[in-house]
Amino acid sequence: MKCMYCGCLDSKVIDSRSAEDGTIIRRRRECMECGKRFTTYETVENTPIFVIKTNGARQAFDPNKVKAGIIKACEKRPVPSAKIDKLVDDIQKKIYNSLVEEISSKEIGEMVCEGLKDIDEVAYVRFASVYRSFTDTTSFMKELEKMVKKENK
Repeated sequence: MKCMYCGCLDSKVIDSRSAEDGTIIRRRRECMECGKRFTTYETVENTPIFVIKTNGARQAFDPNKVKAGIIKACEKRPVPSAKIDKLVDDIQKKIYNSLVEEISSKEIGEMVCEGLKDIDEVAYVRFASVYRSFTDTTSFMKELEKMVKKENK
């Protein structure tokens, strides 16, 4: 690590500590040339993942947008925030573990739908009605009938 005081490339680590829930490592260093101390932070480099919207536009994946959609679907429902956070984390892990650089918004929507089915059926129907663009009561009823059939099996 280059010393910020003299520019020397030789330094030694004096102390390392975990910071911010273990996602960052704080290192205290000492320059081998001038003897001054400085702090560096080490983080994991994330490869940006782009979401391809239905209109073809691309934007960086933002788990906060996924969370906002889930929160909206769960509004006035007895769904603990811990379950919402876990679902968002699971979706984010699934996307990053897939090692793809681009993912369609449809795929993300399907992941949310699958997760909401297990958490709260009303929240699932709310999300699906917007995500799948139910245009009338018939399409809404078809989705409900599918859910009832799966429950009866």
